[in-house]
Amino acid sequence: MTSQRLASLAATLLLSACVTTSAAQGPALSPREQAQVALQKGDGALAVKLLLPLFEKSPTDLTLARLLAEAHVKAGDAEAFLESLSQRDDAVAWYQRGLVLYSRASDATGPAVEAFQKAVAQKPEEPELHYRLGLALLESERYEASLPELARAVEKAPDRPGWSLPLAKARFHTGDTKGAVNAIRVAVLGGPTPSEVKLARGLMEQISDPFAGVPASQRPKIEQAMQWLEGADVPQQAIVNLEEIEHDYPDLAVVHSLLGLAFARIDDAGKAVEEFKRAIELAPEDGKTHLYLGELYLGRQKTKQAEEQYQAALERNPVLTEAWFRLGDFALERQDLVSARRHFTIASRLSPESTPAHGKLALVHQLEGDWPAADRELHAVLDQEPENLEFVLRLGLLHAEHAFKAKSAKERSEASKEASKWLDKVLEAQPENALASRALEKLNSPVTTAPGPH
Repeated sequence: MTSQRLASLAATLLLSACVTTSAAQGPALSPREQAQVALQKGDGALAVKLLLPLFEKSPTDLTLARLLAEAHVKAGDAEAFLESLSQRDDAVAWYQRGLVLYSRASDATGPAVEAFQKAVAQKPEEPELHYRLGLALLESERYEASLPELARAVEKAPDRPGWSLPLAKARFHTGDTKGAVNAIRVAVLGGPTPSEVKLARGLMEQISDPFAGVPASQRPKIEQAMQWLEGADVPQQAIVNLEEIEHDYPDLAVVHSLLGLAFARIDDAGKAVEEFKRAIELAPEDGKTHLYLGELYLGRQKTKQAEEQYQAALERNPVLTEAWFRLGDFALERQDLVSARRHFTIASRLSPESTPAHGKLALVHQLEGDWPAADRELHAVLDQEPENLEFVLRLGLLHAEHAFKAKSAKERSEASKEASKWLDKVLEAQPENALASRALEKLNSPVTTAPGPH
């Protein structure tokens, strides 16, 4: 771990109430799936036509009710739909009315809230209704009122971890920062979608804003120091600028944190540790400074202290990919594959573009003998970097190992064919690649041992 890598780490929450659904693949789509595809394409009229018969058979299905409301909005006949709903007085009708009204800015904070409240009153055991009411209240910045509705929804639907994100926002705006971070952690641990990761990161940036409390007059000076540190790579000048700010404002945590990064860049570990610890004293809930300190300890082989700092970082900021990755490495070194898999999985979800995270997760799956999962992670990298020969080679070695450990002739044949495909591709680009050559030789010989994970 270099000090330059450590310093490089220093470098509007948009809440969506809609649930997106991927189009099913394959020729045999159900009517519901066809309707979802139509909605994604903006064809509300077709979606209405497909959904109406389904909804008539299952009038209490809230997912169908939501899709049908969305379809009417996209079909441009929201007013007629609202008129038809006015003839009914049941929870589902009020729910659909609320959804349509929520889609219109003029009605989102008043009439929509009232409709969702009537739906909840008639069916208080349904978490979806509490969730939609909470979102509508949140949208209207009625944070105190939204909090119990969102909390009730999350409590009643533990299988919907993404719902914790609006709850986190409500908690943050009502002064419960720790509760907000805990809610974000629930979403992160629950397997967030890319859009949920974006929401979680946006909210954490609000919660852990390093410039909070910094006088406006000092912000340009701090930004200039950051430019010296990161843009120009002149940490000595950054230190001069930051120490001038520190003289007048000795209790700004961000200044001490940046000083720690600058001292780390010039390999003054003692001063760096001192500045990081001072920053933590001033802003104990800032997870990033714990991460920086952990990186510094790791670079000096103080693994126990480093691991403690990474854990502290994630307690305060659960979206720090680097900390999850480092903890995964520690678990892998201890051969704790379960913990390693968990940490690398979270890291790869938080940063799906991260080659190291997918690579380490693939290694864990390979060590566990989960060939399809390892293959999937290696392909996640190649989908982004098709010419990454390291991962092409790893795919070849993965399937070669699978071939040697196969339990049937058919399994071995299929794995051998896949291995040969990738190994041949490596040798086309690198004819002298010894690993690929040896693996192919073993595949074509009666050898019974396989090349291990690479």
